[in-house]
Amino acid sequence: MSHTFHIPVLGLGYSIDTPVKVAHFGISSVISIVDDELIERMRRYYYKQLDEDFEPISKSTEDYRARRITDYLNLIRRIADQRFKSLIQSPFQNNSEIDRYFQLLPASSSLKAEYEKLRRLPGTSRTAAEARLRAQLTQGEIDVNIMSKVDKVNRDGEGESLGDMYTDALAAMRGFAESNLRSSLVLSAGMNPRLYSYLENFPDFFPDSKGGFKKKLILKVSEFRSALIQAKFLAKKGIWVSEFRVESGLNCGGHAFATEGYLLGPVLEEFKVKREEMRSELFELYRDSIASKGCEISQAPKVKVTVQGGIGTAAENDFLIQHYQLDATGWGSPFLLVPEVTNVDQETLDALATSESEDYYVSDSSPLGVLFNNFRKSSAERQRLDRIAKGRPGSPCHKRYLVSDTTFTKEPICTASRQFQNLKIRELRALNPVNLEEQIDKVTEKLCLCDGLTTAALLKNNLLNPRENKAVAICPGPNLAWFSGILTLDELVGHIYGKIDLLSRKPRPHMFINELRLYVDYLKKDMQRFAGSADVKKEKYFAKFKDQLLNGIAYYRELIPLLNEPEAIQKEMLTQLASIENELVPVSSASEAACHIPKR
Repeated sequence: MSHTFHIPVLGLGYSIDTPVKVAHFGISSVISIVDDELIERMRRYYYKQLDEDFEPISKSTEDYRARRITDYLNLIRRIADQRFKSLIQSPFQNNSEIDRYFQLLPASSSLKAEYEKLRRLPGTSRTAAEARLRAQLTQGEIDVNIMSKVDKVNRDGEGESLGDMYTDALAAMRGFAESNLRSSLVLSAGMNPRLYSYLENFPDFFPDSKGGFKKKLILKVSEFRSALIQAKFLAKKGIWVSEFRVESGLNCGGHAFATEGYLLGPVLEEFKVKREEMRSELFELYRDSIASKGCEISQAPKVKVTVQGGIGTAAENDFLIQHYQLDATGWGSPFLLVPEVTNVDQETLDALATSESEDYYVSDSSPLGVLFNNFRKSSAERQRLDRIAKGRPGSPCHKRYLVSDTTFTKEPICTASRQFQNLKIRELRALNPVNLEEQIDKVTEKLCLCDGLTTAALLKNNLLNPRENKAVAICPGPNLAWFSGILTLDELVGHIYGKIDLLSRKPRPHMFINELRLYVDYLKKDMQRFAGSADVKKEKYFAKFKDQLLNGIAYYRELIPLLNEPEAIQKEMLTQLASIENELVPVSSASEAACHIPKR
C-alpha cells in the first residue's frame, strides 16, 4: 500500500464511484454493492462519460443483479486503470498528476524520499531514476462491501422463491466474484452462514500456486470473540480472512453495532496480544479444509488488522498504528466534506460543513432494527417530520432491500414504509396503551434508507428523474462534528499525515474519551428504558456492560501516559475518565440509572 489509510464504505451512494477518483493516487476505498438499481444508473452515467454504447441490463434478464454489479465493477476498474496509466505517463514537474501522487504520500514513505532526491537531480541525470519511480507506483484497491444480513429472498412473477442463489447478498457477492477485480470483499453486520458458505463456489477466493489470492476477504468486526468465531467458520470452508477491519461499536458512521461495553482500546489490545495465536489456530482449520479441495499450502497467509471509527487527528492515527501494530487505519466520515472524492449534494454538503455536535445522534431510524448514526439537518429527516405533521407517516417502498416484518402481511414489508406504519399505528390506537404517543413515535422514527442513502449520488451527477424523491438521508459518524468547511483531498490527506491541522481551532475530546462517552450515554438510555421492568437476565447484561466500561476506564488510565499527546491533554483525559467513572460506579441496576447517571 502506498498509503497507511483507506476510505471505508460510505452509505449506499456516497462512495459508489470513489475508486475512480482516488485509486490512481494509491488510495484504497470501498464501494457498496447493495443497490443494483443505483449501480445500473451509474453504469449508464460512466458509459456516457466514456462516450461508449450503454446496454441496459433489465430486471427481466436472468441474474440481472449479479450481471449489473459485475459489469459496473469491471467498468470502474477500467476507468481507474486508465487514470493510473495517464498519471504514470505524466511529466515529473510541479502540479502534474504524478507530482500530486508523491505530494499526497506520508513523510515516512520511502517512495516520497526517493522522489525528493529525484527533484534535486539535474535534468540530464533523471531519466533512469524517473523510470524506477514510475515502476514502483501502485494503485489503490477497489474493494466492495456487503452487509451480510441484507439478504432478501427474491421471487419470480408467480411469487415463487428464485432460490438461495438469487437472494440479495448472494447475488451481489456473485457479481463481485465474477468481476475482473483483484481486490477484497468486505463483509459487515455479522455472520450470514448461507452467504459465508457460498464463497466456496468461487476459485478466486482460494490461494494460487504462490499462495496469493485474486480476491481476498475482509471481516468488519467490533470485538475479538465474534471475529474469531466468524473466521473459524470460514476457515473450515477453506476461506481465509485476510484482514480484520476493527470498527468502533458506536463512534462510527452508518449502522452502529454496539458491543456489550467493549471499548476500542481494549479490543485492539486483545487483537494485538492474540493476533499470531489466532492466525495459527485458523491455519490449522484452513489447511485441512484446503487440502480436502486439492490445494496444498504450507504457510499461513498474512492477516492484516486495521481500525476505523472516530479517528480525528494525526496523533491518534499514528498512535493506533504504532502501539497496536496495525497495518492501516480507516477514515470515512471526514471525506464527506471532500466533493472531489464523495457524492454529497450541495445542500447536504453545506449543512455538514456548518454542523455542530448536537446535529449528530444515534437513532432507531433504521428499518433493520439496528442503531443508526443520523444527521438532524438532513432533508430526509425534515421530510419524515413533515409527513408526520400532515398525517401521512412513512415512505413509499420501491426498492424493498430492507423488508423484514410480517406482522400484518404474508410477504415481508419494511418498517419505514407507509403501509407498515399506518397498520401499526392503527393497531396501537385500538390497544390504547398508556404511553400511546411514545410508541407511535417509535414507529414513525423509521426512515427510508434504500432511497435516502442513494439520492445524493443521483443529485450530484444529475441522474435524478423529475418526479423522484429529492430527500437525502446521510449517516456520518459523530466525529464529523469537529470538522468544518468544504475540504480538498490534499487538505484532508495532509491532516491525516500531520502536515496540517484542520481541528486546531475546535476543542475536541480524544477519540477514546468520545467513544467512552457514547457508550455511557447508550447504557444510560437503555437502563432508563427498562427502569422498573428489567428482568434478572437484563440486569446481568447491564452489570456486565458497566463492568466492561469500568475495565476500559482502568485500561485507558494506564494507556494515557503512552499517547502521542501533550501533557495538558493527558491531564484533561484523566480528569474526564475520573468524571465518567464517578457516574458509573454507583449504578447497579436499571431502576437506579435515571438517578445516578446525569443527563447530558
